[in-house]
Amino acid sequence: MPGATVPRVVRARLEVDERRAQLVTLGIDLFAARAYDEVSIDELARAAGVSKGLLYHYFPTKRDFYVATVNEASRQLLELTDTPADLGPVERLRGSLDAYLDYVDAHAAAYAALMRGGVGSDPEVARIIDETRATMCDRLLREMPDVTPTPLVRTAVRGWLGFCEATSLDWIEKRAVERVEVRDLMLGVLLATIPIALGEPPKA
Repeated sequence: MPGATVPRVVRARLEVDERRAQLVTLGIDLFAARAYDEVSIDELARAAGVSKGLLYHYFPTKRDFYVATVNEASRQLLELTDTPADLGPVERLRGSLDAYLDYVDAHAAAYAALMRGGVGSDPEVARIIDETRATMCDRLLREMPDVTPTPLVRTAVRGWLGFCEATSLDWIEKRAVERVEVRDLMLGVLLATIPIALGEPPKA
């Protein structure tokens, strides 16, 4: 029958997608422990238990492979920091910051390399990072129903995200303060910044 091959085609497609997803997951683990330039295609292939040729079949270049891992890491970060809707705004923000710092801590080497520039200057990687920041900004503004998302407020939140990135880098590189202190600092800075952006008078 003409349609008899369809299930096999679908199954083959699923197998390809599953194998690609497995390789991306492996790549995230390797790039989490070491910087991009320290990981070779040969090592990636050995760790995955596949030939270098098969790895190139899924990802034409090492950079393509890395971009795929950054894209998946971004998806995971956004998923992890999406806190339960039944919590209050401050509780959701606190939980989101905890998840963010957990992720940064678990992927310290890769996070530092990415945020310091280097491979982050790649246009595709930069686009993924910028879209992740934009999504976080939009989500944060939605989760603060009492805050009017004026252009200045949006600018303030984007600036605060940059502050969080710089603070996270300092934390994972120096380990001079406790994680809870970093989280509370981030939370306090945002709660102090929003009223300024809204033009509210400072509290006495």
